[in-house]
Amino acid sequence: MISVAEALEALLALARPMPSEPVALEEAAGRVLAEPVIARRDQPPFAAAMMDGYAVNAVEAEPEALFKVIGESRAGARFPGRVGPGQAVRIFTGAPMPEGANRVVIQEDVSREGDLIRLGRRLENSAFVRPAGSDFRAGARLEAPRLLGPHDVALAAAMNAARLVVARRPEVAVIATGDELVLPGEEPGPDQIVASNGVALKALLEGAGARVRLLPIARDTKESLRTAFADASGADLVVTIGGASVGDHDLVAPVAAELGLERSFYKVAMRPGKPLMAGRLGEGVLVGLPGNPVSSLVCGRVFLVPLIRAMLGLEARPAPRAQARLAEDLPENGPREHYMRALSDGETIRPLPRQDSALLSVLVCANALLVRPANDSARKAGDTVDYLPL
Repeated sequence: MISVAEALEALLALARPMPSEPVALEEAAGRVLAEPVIARRDQPPFAAAMMDGYAVNAVEAEPEALFKVIGESRAGARFPGRVGPGQAVRIFTGAPMPEGANRVVIQEDVSREGDLIRLGRRLENSAFVRPAGSDFRAGARLEAPRLLGPHDVALAAAMNAARLVVARRPEVAVIATGDELVLPGEEPGPDQIVASNGVALKALLEGAGARVRLLPIARDTKESLRTAFADASGADLVVTIGGASVGDHDLVAPVAAELGLERSFYKVAMRPGKPLMAGRLGEGVLVGLPGNPVSSLVCGRVFLVPLIRAMLGLEARPAPRAQARLAEDLPENGPREHYMRALSDGETIRPLPRQDSALLSVLVCANALLVRPANDSARKAGDTVDYLPL
């Protein structure tokens, strides 16, 4: 067995960056930027009013000063002339500042009669002008790689980029294996259970940026597994669920070996998730997950999500951890790194009482995986421990 850190390092070494593709700006949120966006203009492209009011020359903006209003500047239609001595232009938020004016006196500080305005006795100190280029200048860059969120696409839009170059989503094929499985909605036989891992992994990996295909359940025969692997042809990542152990009916490893698997590792010193296998299969990566639901989902978070991130060109690193104080004593841990289903309020953390790797109901109640290092000594309430937020 190898450690979790060693297994993750070996798995990330298998990751190959995805090719890039252009997408429309409105489709780019949630994708990973593959090439930088370069601003094509200043933002704002002109000095603009920050408030409704009157544009004047700042040196003339004295308390109770009089000005003649000579026109109007609004968003999308600037005042075409120049502001001279004793003159003002009615201006609205976002409108271009007219030539000759460099201050906006807000309308609350002005009284008006016809075309004449008088400034108030007490004036705001601010000029209420947003200088040209105060957000960014032409040539400014939104760097790649970057997971694009709403704020990023807004910035790209302001930079006048209609299309962005992003990493292609990794294609993932998920193969659940076992004679005991039926699909959700089917009627299980007396010795069968409903397959739940596939849909859970699909949700997890699509949330990480992949495109996932759920293939038909592979039965416990070499022929069925060969058919499943053929159906997975062309995938960047093939994920098998179950059948990766060493029992008489665990056929994933021998069939994958027949098909040319270059195995990177098998068995990881972790709980749950020990019978984990990975390697290169053709141009893609194969990861064999254990069949227990909690085991496969824990391995998905610990290994598959970082792998997808690396394939997208993002930083290759373990899943981010947080820290909290134990709410109760814990006995010493054994030789495998333990991911305990737990509840955390951000300050403290408490493991749930049942840690069976087949119990999905316990995982649903958890909002964290408390991480116990291998051979960790007994811990006392109040000790600081690491956890993975769920």
